[in-house]
Amino acid sequence: MSVVNQTIVTEFILLAFGDLHQFRILLFIFVLLIYMTCVSGNVIIYLLIKLDASLHTPMYYFISVFVILEIIFVSTFVPKLLDILIAGGNRISFAACFLQLFCAVAVGEAECFLLTVMAFDRHLAITNPLHYFGIMSQACTKLALFPWISSIVSSSILTISTASLEYCGPNKINHFFCELAPLQKLSCSDSYASSMATSVAGVVGLLVPFSVIIGFYIHIIIKVLAIKTECGKQKAFSTCSSHLIVSGLFFCTAMTVYINPSNRHYDKYMAFIYLVIVPVLNPFIYTLRNKDVKNAFIKLLGKKQKQ
Repeated sequence: MSVVNQTIVTEFILLAFGDLHQFRILLFIFVLLIYMTCVSGNVIIYLLIKLDASLHTPMYYFISVFVILEIIFVSTFVPKLLDILIAGGNRISFAACFLQLFCAVAVGEAECFLLTVMAFDRHLAITNPLHYFGIMSQACTKLALFPWISSIVSSSILTISTASLEYCGPNKINHFFCELAPLQKLSCSDSYASSMATSVAGVVGLLVPFSVIIGFYIHIIIKVLAIKTECGKQKAFSTCSSHLIVSGLFFCTAMTVYINPSNRHYDKYMAFIYLVIVPVLNPFIYTLRNKDVKNAFIKLLGKKQKQ
């Protein structure tokens, strides 16, 4: 007997924030301003790192990769959300839906792993400063590639397992983009294996990196407290503070959404904070709390004024 493909759904309908329809214009303006601020802020940081020779170090190389990921991350779903809010374009094809899912999961996990790599970079710089540049000069590119490769593999498994489920209706997704848990809930077939894969990916992609980062920073704090001079302690902590704040915001909000996903009604609002609000804060954290970036920005402005 031939196997019949029972998937008859050819498109999905994103409900987004339909319960806030009366505020959709205000919400559109708010999301658009956030998106423009996030993209422009990260572009500025990237250009500062590329143009200022004093920022050509492993730490800022990783930051430049991170800001690229941030731009791709928000661009995966915010343009579609804006289309839904202003034009009511809440329909998305089956293929486009799972392409969006793949990109969102891949880039999100890549950021998790890259933040771990950045914690390792700070750990090595503080605990083994004499060998830091020798080690990082050989390992920097490989460490930057690791998050991309691992996240693409993980995202491919999750996307294929979810797309392989049977979708025979309904096709309304209670979210503002194609998300794993809402899609799995719509499936007509048993989604237990796919849901378990999502939970495992949440542990591996979130809890493990977060635990490793905490471990690195505990060791960093122990080493810094052993430094005798207050100036030395302050300098060591200042190189870690921006990364620590970004990591804390990123992982705490992400774990709230993705650990034990249950497709609750308010999950999309929590996801909005994690996917839209947090990324726009990162450029300000890296500029306002980072003297090197601020000095590079002031230097660049000074050159422009002289011209």
